[in-house]
Amino acid sequence: MKTLTDVFVLSNGVKMPKIGLGTWQIADGDDCYNSVRYALKHGYRHIDTAAAYRNEKSVGKAIRDSGVPREEIFVTSKLQSHIKTYEGALEAFEQTMKELEFDYLDLYLIHAPWPWNEIGKDCKAGNIEAWKAFEKIYKDGRVRAIGVSNFNVDDLENVIKNTEIIPHVNQISFFIGNNQEETHHYCKSKNILVEAYSPLAIGFALSNPHIMDMAKKYNKTPAQICIRYCIEKGTAPLPKSTHENRIIENASVDFEISSEDVLFLDGIKDDPRRWS
Repeated sequence: MKTLTDVFVLSNGVKMPKIGLGTWQIADGDDCYNSVRYALKHGYRHIDTAAAYRNEKSVGKAIRDSGVPREEIFVTSKLQSHIKTYEGALEAFEQTMKELEFDYLDLYLIHAPWPWNEIGKDCKAGNIEAWKAFEKIYKDGRVRAIGVSNFNVDDLENVIKNTEIIPHVNQISFFIGNNQEETHHYCKSKNILVEAYSPLAIGFALSNPHIMDMAKKYNKTPAQICIRYCIEKGTAPLPKSTHENRIIENASVDFEISSEDVLFLDGIKDDPRRWS
C-alpha cells in the first residue's frame, strides 16, 4: 500500500508518514499492544499515543517486539493538557520516555491549550512556559519535531509571538463536516502541518448518506473515503481501530478523489457526530 510509505515533510525537514495509527480510547494491555502490532505488521510506520491515553507502555512494548527498527517508526506522544509549567513539561516528557522505554521521540505535542476539565480556560502564559520546555527538549535532540494539538488561531499566535520555534504540527479534530477551515488555512500559511484525528468522526461519518454514495461511486468503503479526503486536504489522518481487518482497510487508500468531489465533501458542513 503506497500511501503507507508516502510522507509529509515538516518545516524542519523531518519526514512523517501520511497515515498513522491513532490509539485514543484503546486500553493499555492486550488491546493496545495488538493494535500496534497489527499496524506495524501491515506496513504502518506512524503510531500516535499520549500520556493521557495511559497506554504508552503498551505502545512502546509493541514497537520493540515488532522487529521493525525503531528508526523506521514515527512515534508521537503528548503532554497532558493540565501541565502548563516549564519544569512540569520537562518532568512529564521524562515520564513519557520512561513509559515508552525510548531514547528519543519523533514528535511531542502539547495535548490541548487548556485542561480538558476546564475547556476554554485562559492558559496563554502556561502554554508559553510549556512550549519553552519543548524548545529545550528539541534543541537537546531528545525529540525530532514539536507541536501542539487542539490549538486554534489565537492559541497558535500566542505561542508563535512569544517563543522562538514555530510549531511543526497542529493535531486537530478534522473530518468531513468539520474541516476547521480557519485553523487549517492559518496553519498552511505558517507551514504547520495539520494532523487529522478522528477522521471518521468517531464512526458517525460512516453512516452519512452522501459519504456512502461517494463510497459506492469509487468502489471504496465510507472509511476509505473519509481517510482519503483528509489526505487530499493535505492533512495526516490518524484512524483508530483494534480490528486487524479495519486497520488494513483504513490504509488501503491508494486512490484519488476528484477535485469536484472534494469540493462537494467540503460543502458538507453539518458535524456528523450529530448524525444518527
